[in-house]
Amino acid sequence: MQFLRNIFDNLRPNFEEGGKFEKYYKGFEAMETFAFTPGHTSHKGAHIRDAIDLKRTMFLVVIAMVPALLFGMWNTGHQYYLSIGELTGLGEGLIDKLIFGAIRVLPIVVVSYAVGLGIEFAIAIKNNHSVNEGYLVSGMLIPLVLPSEIPLWMVAVATAFAVVIGKEVFGGTGMNILNPALTARAFLFFAYPTKMSGNAVWIPQESGMAGVDGYTGETLLSQAYNAPTGTEFGTLAYDAAGQQYGSLADTMWASFWGWIPGSIGETSVFAILLGAAILIFTGIGSWRIMLSFLVGGLTMSLIFNAWGANSFMSVHPLQQLMMGSFMFGMVFMATDPVSAAQTTMGKWIYGFLAGFLGIMIRVFNPAYPEGIMMAILFMNVMAPLIDHYVVEANINRRLKRAKVAA
Repeated sequence: MQFLRNIFDNLRPNFEEGGKFEKYYKGFEAMETFAFTPGHTSHKGAHIRDAIDLKRTMFLVVIAMVPALLFGMWNTGHQYYLSIGELTGLGEGLIDKLIFGAIRVLPIVVVSYAVGLGIEFAIAIKNNHSVNEGYLVSGMLIPLVLPSEIPLWMVAVATAFAVVIGKEVFGGTGMNILNPALTARAFLFFAYPTKMSGNAVWIPQESGMAGVDGYTGETLLSQAYNAPTGTEFGTLAYDAAGQQYGSLADTMWASFWGWIPGSIGETSVFAILLGAAILIFTGIGSWRIMLSFLVGGLTMSLIFNAWGANSFMSVHPLQQLMMGSFMFGMVFMATDPVSAAQTTMGKWIYGFLAGFLGIMIRVFNPAYPEGIMMAILFMNVMAPLIDHYVVEANINRRLKRAKVAA
């Protein structure tokens, strides 16, 4: 580290006032503070808490996503080998599956960071302000919510849209209304729907393998949504071709560990919960939002179970929570400190409604059997309103107490 420190110290005079690259000082400063704690000290501001700076906070969030990323790479390889009938056992070909998955997944991560940080640096230099640190997290979230078969140029376009339209037009990090990663995914979903849903997007395909998509490549959500009316999906397990192969416990076990088709980082509940533990232990993620999100989803699932008008409503409540992107959205998306509610009571309301609406949209949406993305984006828009009424209620309550005391 001392070697790297010496490099920055030697380069600094060229970027400071009077140096030949002084107009690029903000870009140099951003690079330096990515590697080292900033040399300046904050003397005022209501949000000063301790020595950790925003870049370190964002870095811890990225660390929390590493389990989901690593599992996603393995699962990408596993689904591919399963589709061609090789290394079909869960314990077979661990290294082969990881290597195959890394070849498919890491380019998506690289494109996300290259495009996003490139735009952030360009805007920072143009406007002569510091580089926003928030993209450290968004750059990892975007790949994790995409299918492994997404074309790289689409990743680049969606990333540019999320950074420019989702963040910078509102003033950059800390000013955006919507979660940038969900903004990127929503853009792709509505602009290129065939690349974001359907059977063929979940399983890696090699040239000449058209039609080979791993037992049709359907996610559990697709299976449940397309099950014939009257099918008790909530009590039986099906493979992606609709054939019964086991019990509810088998389905839930596969969902918990994540060896099912789906977006790169969203299938393994276990890996996601590891990330949740890191976020809660470090105090970065809001446990109130996570818990209320979980309760909201569970409540809506129980209501649908009682209703039971179709097979999707009859899915076991715990299975509803483990399918699709529910857990990933709960841990990494809904807890975004910028776009979520800020007040304590607001967090409870915001999280509950996001989980509640997520299951509702999932079941009633005829176009795509998932609703977490839309539910969280909607609640992002509603978060300021929730906080407003929570604050107003607190003010009115205190005014009433003051009048009684007087």
